[in-house]
Parts: sequence; C-alpha cells; structure tokens
Amino acid sequence: MRGIVLKITSVCCFVVMATMLKATQTIPPGEMVFFRAFFAMVPVLAYLAWKRRLSHAFATRRPLGHIVRGLVGVASMGLGFFALTRLPLPEATAITYATPLLIVIFSAVLLNERVHIFRWTAVIFGLVGVVIILWPRLTVFSGGEVLGDAEAVGAIGALMAAILSAFAVLQVRNLVQTERTETIVTYFFLSASFLALLTLPFGWVMPTPEQAALLIGAGFIGGVGQLLMTSCYRYADMSVIAPFEYVSLILTIIIGFLIFSDIPTVTMLVGSLIIVGSGIAVILRERRLGLDRTRAREANTP
Repeated sequence: MRGIVLKITSVCCFVVMATMLKATQTIPPGEMVFFRAFFAMVPVLAYLAWKRRLSHAFATRRPLGHIVRGLVGVASMGLGFFALTRLPLPEATAITYATPLLIVIFSAVLLNERVHIFRWTAVIFGLVGVVIILWPRLTVFSGGEVLGDAEAVGAIGALMAAILSAFAVLQVRNLVQTERTETIVTYFFLSASFLALLTLPFGWVMPTPEQAALLIGAGFIGGVGQLLMTSCYRYADMSVIAPFEYVSLILTIIIGFLIFSDIPTVTMLVGSLIIVGSGIAVILRERRLGLDRTRAREANTP
C-alpha cells in the first residue's frame, strides 16, 4: 500500500507540473525544459544530501552514455511540452501512454527480446487507440487541411515525444547495469539544463512574475515527483504499481475541464481506454511471466 500511495502521489505531482507548464502559455518549450530540469535538481540534491549520498550522484564511469540519454530525453521532453501548448491537457497526456507499447516494439526489434503473440496483440490494439486519438487531428475531419493546424502539429509532437521517450527508457535500461539511480537522474537534469540553454537564441521570452512562479514551481514539483516515483518501487513490484500511472488520465480530464475548459471528445476517451486496457494487459502478462519464471527457478533449485 505504501508503494501504491507513493506512485499515485508521484502521478499527481507530474499532472500538477504539466498543468503549471501549460498555464504559462507563451513560454517556448526549450525554456520550459530548462526550468523543469534545473529546479528539479533542488529537491533531488537536497534529498541526496540528507541521505548522505550526494557524492554518489556525480560518480560515473559512463559519461558518454549519460550524454546520449540526455540528448534523447531532452528532445522527448521538449516535444512533449510543445504538445502541451497545442493540445488539450488530457489528449497530450493520453498520447504519451503509447510509450510502454513502443518500448515492447523497440525491445523486440533493437534488443532481440522475445515478444509472444499476447503482447504483440496488446501492442497492436494499443496503437489502434493512439490512431483513434490522432485521427481527428490529422485529417480533414478536424475541419481544416491535413496537418494544417496547430493541434495537428501538436499531435505529431506528442507522438514523437512518446517515441523518443521509449528510446530514452532503453538508454536507462542500459545505464542501470553500471550506474546508480541517483547518478542517472542527476546527470539527466544537468544535461537537460545545459542542452535547454542552447535553445536560448531561438526565442526565449522574459517570463512575467506569474509565469516565473509557475515555471519554478513546475520544476520543483517535477523533482519531488521523480523522488516519489523512484521510492515507490522499493515497496512493491513494478507490475503492481505500473497500472496506477493511468490515474493521470482521470486527473487531466478533471483539471483540463476546470482550469482550461477542455471538454474531452468521444474519440479521445475511446482511444485512451483502448490504450490503457492494452497497457494494463501487457503489465499483467509481464507479472504472470515473472511469477512463472520465479516458480521455475525455485523448482530447479536443489
């Protein structure tokens, strides 16, 4: 229960973070990335100092791996924030649910992992859900030219963010074999802050006091969410906790309606439910396979 509560709390933090970033309105995505990453380091480094693990955060044997992970992660984050400025909050969130499904595909194609028919079926259904969400944005049914309006571009941005996020997860999988969690998190925030500064010549704006407060608050809350998300896996298996990620769909629908007057469309709800169902099916299948492997090892242990 402690793990589940921590997971739900972390999801709430990330939803609040996305809401605050969306509320900044005129701030460019690159500038959002900088504030999100730079001020997220405050709670993370404070926590590590409290745990007397601050020195661990900077000890690495794979600086190049962290740079690659930073490049992919920053691109994903920037595109995700761009999508927030163009799409309703629930829709931008729902499209990111494609990430776990894409991880299955990339793991099979790039890492030669065995993926059985059940997971392939769930992935295909999940991607159909993504197409259902995107369809009104990318066709003349949206009332405009194909790919001709801001929401269509935002939808493409959200999908690209999900694809790059899946690649980032594969990078993290590789890094965790030799690097500590605090090292991966710290170097990502450092690289993201630096890389975001490179976008300064491309249209940063001076934030108003309200926008600055929202940006700083989003970064800080995002850092807290990162800590909670990391901690939750200490108290429960990933397969138990992962489905609670989809609590964010309910929260974004409520917040989108109350704050931004976003009314969810039928296609968004139907597509989201298909994606969520497919994601949960993959998670439960992984849990069952994990239990089967554990029983097999125990049976073969003399």
